Amino acid sequence: MPARVFALVDCNNFYASCERVFNPGLAGKPLVVLSNNDGCVVARSAEAKALGIRMAQPWFQCRHWVKPHGLIALSSNYALYADMSRRVMAILAGFSPEQEVYSIDESFLVFSGQAAATTLETGSIMRSKVLKWTGLPVSVGFGPSKTLAKLANHWAKTQAEFAGVCDYAALPAARRQALLAATPASEVWGIGRRLTEQLGELGLRSVADLQAADPAWLGERFSVVLARTVAELRGTPCLQLEEIAPPKQQIMTSRSFGTPAASLPELREALTAYTTRAGEKLRGEGLLAGEVQVFIRTNPFKPDAPQYSGALQLRLPEPTDDTLQLVKAARFLLKRLYRPGFLYQKTGILLGALQPATQRQGQLFGGADPDRRTKLMAVMDRLNRDMGRDTVFLAGAGIERGWRMRQGNRSPRYTTHWSEIPLARA
Repeated sequence: MPARVFALVDCNNFYASCERVFNPGLAGKPLVVLSNNDGCVVARSAEAKALGIRMAQPWFQCRHWVKPHGLIALSSNYALYADMSRRVMAILAGFSPEQEVYSIDESFLVFSGQAAATTLETGSIMRSKVLKWTGLPVSVGFGPSKTLAKLANHWAKTQAEFAGVCDYAALPAARRQALLAATPASEVWGIGRRLTEQLGELGLRSVADLQAADPAWLGERFSVVLARTVAELRGTPCLQLEEIAPPKQQIMTSRSFGTPAASLPELREALTAYTTRAGEKLRGEGLLAGEVQVFIRTNPFKPDAPQYSGALQLRLPEPTDDTLQLVKAARFLLKRLYRPGFLYQKTGILLGALQPATQRQGQLFGGADPDRRTKLMAVMDRLNRDMGRDTVFLAGAGIERGWRMRQGNRSPRYTTHWSEIPLARA
């Protein structure tokens, strides 16, 4: 038994499962969650997968399943999903001091010196506790490397015999080899579609084929990354836990419009709202931005309509996390980008040249009082965090917001907005 065992805990059908926690009537029914503006499928329940619905499939191609199979479609409820993710990760953090939150629904943990029976018991306890405290089902995979833990998680999720918990090292040799031979190489962490095709041309079609290949030869033919992947499949850990996320290089906020925007005031409102959100993210990360980039574009999927896209970048006099200064810079760029006569589908802001806020350096002849602005931003962030997003906002972001992203069938934000908290009646 290796001294260190990696675990990957993954929420099953996360977005769909979050919806079912607060609406048990959705259980057992085919359910999909749609992307921004209700365009494409971004999450599917097991029942929806059984109908043949694919990830990223346009919603208009799925409508024919509604009447005969009772397919239900919901708009993305990102506020709910993010809060439920935070709760799950907090529970998992209680099982190990070493944790890497890999994505909104996945977390790596490390355990040391545990026997196989203890590891499986720990996995079962984690599943039970997360389900009891949040209502979300999870699968747990253990392995001597992160790649094998992720592979074991895949088996835990797809093979009923494991009941949601699989320990790679505890599998009998014959059963392990059968699973490796039956699992396509595409299921290995980091093996994408193009690489799968290239490996298939070399006869490396299953995980067993890949595991048996020479890492040095694959490294020379493809990349050192693939060589490390094969080493990980052989049980040699090459990827360590990232307990502290690396500093962000950029922060971007952008959304497609629910209704195309033609006028400069509409674009200005949307950009102000997006810049406000980017400023919140910036302060949440404890960073300052030294550059602002703004872009606008029409809909490239309507080739018959007049097309235009553009982007401009501005270096700020001094790095800042002040939303008012960021909005001023963004509007300056938008005014120079805008061209009349087009229907715009999207605008967005990208903050770059990021640095820690602890390195803030003011100017001798600066304009605004930095202490007052810092306090103002802190108050706005706290109100919006405690009372719900847009409790307070800049008037320049508009009131009506006709450009707002379409969410025609969004469920309530049960855990993040006071006005949408679920009610229990006797």
